[in-house]
This record gives sequence, C-alpha cells and structure tokens, in this order.
Amino acid sequence: MSPHPITEAIIDLSAGACGGIACVLSGQPFDTAKVKMQTFPGMYRGFLHCFVSIYKQVGLRGLYQGTTPALIANIAENAVLFMSYGFCQNVVRFLWGIDRGTELSDVQKACSGSVASIFSSLALCPTELVKCRLQAMHEMEASGKIASGQKNTVWSVVRNVLRTNGPLGFYQGLTTTVVREIPGYFCFFGGYELSRSMFAHRMGRDKEQIGVLPLMFSGGFGGACLWLVVYPIDCVKSRIQVLSLAGRQEGFLKTFMGILRNEGVATLYSGLTPTMIRTFPANGALFLAYELSRKMMMQQFDR
Repeated sequence: MSPHPITEAIIDLSAGACGGIACVLSGQPFDTAKVKMQTFPGMYRGFLHCFVSIYKQVGLRGLYQGTTPALIANIAENAVLFMSYGFCQNVVRFLWGIDRGTELSDVQKACSGSVASIFSSLALCPTELVKCRLQAMHEMEASGKIASGQKNTVWSVVRNVLRTNGPLGFYQGLTTTVVREIPGYFCFFGGYELSRSMFAHRMGRDKEQIGVLPLMFSGGFGGACLWLVVYPIDCVKSRIQVLSLAGRQEGFLKTFMGILRNEGVATLYSGLTPTMIRTFPANGALFLAYELSRKMMMQQFDR
C-alpha cells in the first residue's frame, strides 16, 4: 500500500538529500572552475588553464574549495526540491482532475519540478553565496577588490556576511536564483523524464526498469538541458554573490546589462565547458542516488 503523505514527504526529503551528496562528491572541482571563470573571465584563457592555475596556486584542495557549503547547499536544495516535487505533483493531479497515484505526463512532471524549485531556492541561496565567495576569494584578493590575507574558511565568510549585511545578507542574489531555477528546473525534470521515456520505449520496458546507465544518462541529459537554458542567469548570480563581498552590488537587470555592455555576450557563457563536463557525472549520480534510495525506502511500506 502507499505510505501516508507525510511519510512519503519524508522519504522524498531523505532521497533528495542522498542525491545532493552524490552530486557534490562527483562534480565539485568542475563547479569551482565554473564559479571562478564566471566571476573573473579575464583571468583565465579557458577551462584547462583555470584548472592548472588553481592547482599551482593552492594545490588539489583548491579544486574542492567550498565543498562544505556545497554539501550543505546541495543537501538542503535537493531535499527541499524533491520533497516539494512530490507535493507539487499532487497539486498538478488536483488541478488536472487526476486521481492520486496516477502517473503524470513528462510535461506535467516538468511543471511540478519548476514550481518546486521556488521552495528549494530559499534553502539554496544562503549556502550558495558562502560557497561562491569561498571559491573566488583568491581572485578577489588578486584583483584588489578586497584586502589580501583574509581568512578563507566557511565561518569567516559567514561572520563577514552577518557583520556587514546582517541575516538578510545571505539572500543577496535570491531574485536571480529564483529567475534561474523556475525555467531551469522545468528543463531539468522535463529533459530527465523525456530521456527516460525514450529509453523505456526503445527497450520495451517500464521507465522504472531501464537500468543504471540509461538512468544516469537521463539525469545528465536533464542537467545539460538546465544549464544550456539558464547559464547566463547563473553567471549574473555568481557575480552578484561574489562581488557583494566588496560592497553592495546592483540588482539582476543592472548587472546583466552591465556585463552585456562592458564585456559582451560571450562573457555570460564563461565557464560553460566545465559545467557541461560536470553535468553528466554529477546529475547522473544525483538521480541514481535519489531513485535507488527512494525505491528502497518505499519498498519498506509496500510489504
């Protein structure tokens, strides 16, 4: 029998947290390169140059700078996202007049994911601000935007935000985050479900039985769809969150227009290469961990 709605929400929350951990552990070095290239595009000739420069500056640990807040961010984001995703699917069923438990179409699932991302943005924004600042601290000092010799730890960044802007300082870039997440997660869940449906059709199986590799590819495909659509918005978000360390930044539209006017369209796609390389292993691991852990927990209530 189906578990109680509250129990199902807890299962979705737990499975989402498992997916978030898998996502970070498999993709953090690429995310570090992405943030650095988005914030300081003139410092690096390309993805490989950025990687080599990070290694020369601070060694291998530099590629994992910001891993602690990244883990917190992804666990919080994906736990809230997938819990809200399950809830939003029931809302979509209600609006469409569909019985609870009936399978939704790929587009209906994409709509559910899009709405669920609004809730996850509230959990993601504070931790992502800390992560981005940690990742770009070296470049901020090298460019003279902040004094050199500052502590580069999670708690030093948290204290700085609280001292400078108060608790609301953690939500710098929230508008940009929401603007990014709503269309992004429509493409994310839509691409994932569409890919799974195509594999199931080709293999003559149910979507839940397509196997590990097709499942991971579908997760990576969903991630690729997300980033190709929202990457310029993410670039603006990274700028706002990192450069706010040096003082108050303009809002989304002014920052976006400033980049276009002063640096050109290509700058909005700086760091896209490591992002696209990262998306298949990271999002493949995310959905694999989510689906397997959710299935295992749901089976405990089907007995």
